[in-house]
Amino acid sequence: MAEPQSNARLRADAEAPTSGVIHVRTRLTADFTVIANALAQQRGSAVTIGVAAYISSLPDGTPVSIAALCEHFTEGEILISRALRELESAGYLERRRERGPGGVIRTRTYFYDVPAGGTPAPPRPRRPRPKVSRETPAARTPPQTPEPETAADTSPAPPSLAEVDERAVAILTSLRIADPRLILSRRDVAELAPSVSQWLCVGVGSTQITRALTTRLPDHLLTRPARILAFRLSEPPLPVPTPVAPPSPPPVLPWRTCHGCDRAFRSANGGHCRDCRAAHEQPTAAVSGEDLRTAC
Repeated sequence: MAEPQSNARLRADAEAPTSGVIHVRTRLTADFTVIANALAQQRGSAVTIGVAAYISSLPDGTPVSIAALCEHFTEGEILISRALRELESAGYLERRRERGPGGVIRTRTYFYDVPAGGTPAPPRPRRPRPKVSRETPAARTPPQTPEPETAADTSPAPPSLAEVDERAVAILTSLRIADPRLILSRRDVAELAPSVSQWLCVGVGSTQITRALTTRLPDHLLTRPARILAFRLSEPPLPVPTPVAPPSPPPVLPWRTCHGCDRAFRSANGGHCRDCRAAHEQPTAAVSGEDLRTAC
């Protein structure tokens, strides 16, 4: 007779948690990336953590521009640019403008495993769940939701429209003419106007600014259009160098008439031409030389 067998699952280990995730660890010896828990477990957008993990796994020299990241991820330009800004504000990503060989200015991207200027904050510990004894059923109490932490808003208030440049306000409010989707509120215009003023100060015209803000926008704007406009205005262009005036040509002398031969020649004061001056000076020199020989 065959031995009786049970199809029931094996009893779970006593040390394993009764709920939640259970990790099945595998020791990796190649093709892996180490990421700090402070980055992987930080609260916020999952796109930001995914972009950070992807950049951490890339070798040095791999392009990580918005266009390159959009080719890898299914998210659009707006979500990718927002993730890069969040990583930059958290200290994990830094973009520098450096002068390369030949004087060409390029933007280099530095990614830090630990935020620049400090150590990563440890993840917030979770509260252990109370153990309920199986012998005496306990009354279920609703879980106590922790009170939300209210932090003081230290972000500076945006300037009012009366304090910003009128030319910048006119450029931003007229963007809807080029693209009907670019409808901005008064707060958006007040926040973007200082950046537009910086572009105007370096010599960029209003038509060029409008073209830079409205060209090659994504087909679907998932969030407020002010965010993508703020990203495009984040770095003002280099100022146009002042053209150096060429050296002025020497002045042209007027025409004069020679007093001896009536020949036309150029001179500032007039008088005799070069040939007449030579003819008048040669006899004088000969007589003076003969007198000297007679005296000797």
